[in-house]
Amino acid sequence: MTGSGEPHVRLPDLQLKELQGQINAARGSRDRVHGLLAAVLSVGRELELEHALHSVVEAAAELVDAEYAALGVIGPDGSRLSAFHTVGMSEQQISAIGPFPEGHGILGELIRDPRPLRLAKIAGHPASYGFPPSHPPMNSFLGVPIRIRGQVFGNLYLTEKRGGAEFDEADEAVLTTLAVAAGVAIDNARLYEESRLRERWLRANAEISHSLMAGTDRVDSLALIAERAREISASALAAVALPVESTGSLTVEIAVGLDAEAHRGLVLPLRGSLMGMAYTTAAPVSSEDVCHDDRINPEPPRFGGLGPAAAVPIGTGGGGVRGVVLVAREAGRPGFLETETEMLKGFAVQAAIAMELAERRQDAQQIAVLEDRDRIARDLHDFAIQRLFAAGMTLQSAGRFIEHPQASERVLRAVDDLDETIKIIRSTIFGLRTPAETERGGSGLRADLVRVVGESAPLLGFTPSVHMEGLVDTDVPPDIANEVMAVLTEALTNVARHAHADRAQVRLTAANREVRLQVSDNGVGLAPGGRRSGLRNMAERADRHGGGLELTRPDGGGTTLEWRVPLPAE
Repeated sequence: MTGSGEPHVRLPDLQLKELQGQINAARGSRDRVHGLLAAVLSVGRELELEHALHSVVEAAAELVDAEYAALGVIGPDGSRLSAFHTVGMSEQQISAIGPFPEGHGILGELIRDPRPLRLAKIAGHPASYGFPPSHPPMNSFLGVPIRIRGQVFGNLYLTEKRGGAEFDEADEAVLTTLAVAAGVAIDNARLYEESRLRERWLRANAEISHSLMAGTDRVDSLALIAERAREISASALAAVALPVESTGSLTVEIAVGLDAEAHRGLVLPLRGSLMGMAYTTAAPVSSEDVCHDDRINPEPPRFGGLGPAAAVPIGTGGGGVRGVVLVAREAGRPGFLETETEMLKGFAVQAAIAMELAERRQDAQQIAVLEDRDRIARDLHDFAIQRLFAAGMTLQSAGRFIEHPQASERVLRAVDDLDETIKIIRSTIFGLRTPAETERGGSGLRADLVRVVGESAPLLGFTPSVHMEGLVDTDVPPDIANEVMAVLTEALTNVARHAHADRAQVRLTAANREVRLQVSDNGVGLAPGGRRSGLRNMAERADRHGGGLELTRPDGGGTTLEWRVPLPAE
């Protein structure tokens, strides 16, 4: 009994320990709840998607006291990982391990069955098949899926709980709760990123529309379309191809970025190319790996170092497809999401509208010029010629009354001069009513060249690749264009008859006041003492225009024929 009369109760040591344990557990739960709330707030503050993903991984590792943590993003096909964000490993460790996992083994188990998975030892699970060399040892494991609007976005992977302990039910519950908050945060970040991306596409559309309506050259406008598509889509390469009339092929007018020279001027068939498929179907076409896609002809080699690619039509099937935009990312980069492809398609449709408006504007200006010429021609005919004709008739009538022989002769000569002047004016009127710029007969040099190369394919046993650069149809006059076609036909015939080649390339360039035709193959080369009549004919055609013919044998074998002539001054 105490002095106050109240009994003093002393608890046994065992009960004291149990009570202390309950108090510590309550404190631990409180601290964990506080940690979870802090993690949710931290994750929810991020608007940049990459930052949000990294923040989720860091929060997960801290909450369950894991040494290693990762977030694997599931790719569009739903069967493998397209991105992998890690915490706990140094850059040196990551580099030594090699490429990030694609979703095999334990990681793939969560993809196939998206439910929380907790293991005391990874190696004990049937789906486990070991780690790659240089990978740190891992035993305990906890995996939880992240869902966004009912769809699995990716998975959180935690390994090696500190202190050698195993992950428990409380860890699983905390991580599952974090995954729900992470799904909301990632969805917000994606929506924010999409809105910013749409804003950039809209600004690019406005820039291109302004450029076209201001009368900017078509080539410069196409270059602007390619450059903005490459920048906004975070691609390494962008190209714009336009159809070659009446040939069933496309020519790459503009290419910017990685190895652009291999694409610029290339003529592509509608079958066997990503751009051809987009043009034919009037719909976007994508590839996860453009270098190893069975739908794409690998010849000529042009996609080295590139991986995911997307091609979208410029215009729509209803309004007519005017061309194709191709964008490609470096190998190993994420593929193009459906939302990205749709934005690129919308950009291309708007670019097509701007191109059509610019063409209508040019047509209206041309019509105004032609109408003005018609007015001038009409005035010359109705007024100038009639008055000259009347003056000639008057002089001719007056000549009968002139008795002086020399004066009469001068009047008759003036009448003849008036008749000649009338003829000149009539010729001028005819010129005014004829388009100022006449095009070469037929479909143009560009289309003719593609047609001849296509016709040579059965004889060769393969289709040569074609590159064209410069204003081929505009700068090359008809007489030189005819010479180009004759030389090309002769050169391809020689390849078919004598080269024994399985690959050839045709390159036509109009630049620097010169047209240059180059035909190369990988055949046996020139035979010593062989017939040279065809080569003499080609050389003579070049000599007639002040040009030349050159034959070389590259280090890799085969033959390269180069025929060039200067273009006339404007």
